[in-house]
Amino acid sequence: MSPLGTCARRRLRDWPQRQALAPFCGTSMNDESPRVLKASSSRFAAMQMDLGNMMSMLLPPLPILWFGVSMLIYALHRHHPDPRVGHYTQWAAYRFYGVMGLIIPVGTFFPGKGIMPWLVAWGIGVAVIVPWSIWSMIKVRNEDWRDIELPPANQQHGELDNV
Repeated sequence: MSPLGTCARRRLRDWPQRQALAPFCGTSMNDESPRVLKASSSRFAAMQMDLGNMMSMLLPPLPILWFGVSMLIYALHRHHPDPRVGHYTQWAAYRFYGVMGLIIPVGTFFPGKGIMPWLVAWGIGVAVIVPWSIWSMIKVRNEDWRDIELPPANQQHGELDNV
């Protein structure tokens, strides 16, 4: 059994065993120390939705898969400790869901079984999503991102009010 599989059980035991497994469990030996969220991580998180939007629109079968994955990315990043990450994620989601929300209902009424109307709709989607996403990523890259100090891992949410 790997050390990673034993983390949950070992956390219930005493300190020396937790100390030995700390490198494998992702916990520090001092659970009281604050954690730091790097600026580069926040910046990349702010660009993930735009990157996914661009890749999904440039490869025709991917928008359907990205539609589901983007919901996960949105849920993860919308309540990020840096509110700007949530802002950029939200606007990237507006763009993608707006375009897809237009293409799918309109596509229901495309005549016949031809592929040409779908290619035109895809081209319009690319023309909207790709330049706007590039512009958004340039805007993210030009912002001043700073490291964020997070509370210790063992601190409960209610304890933040007492500090």
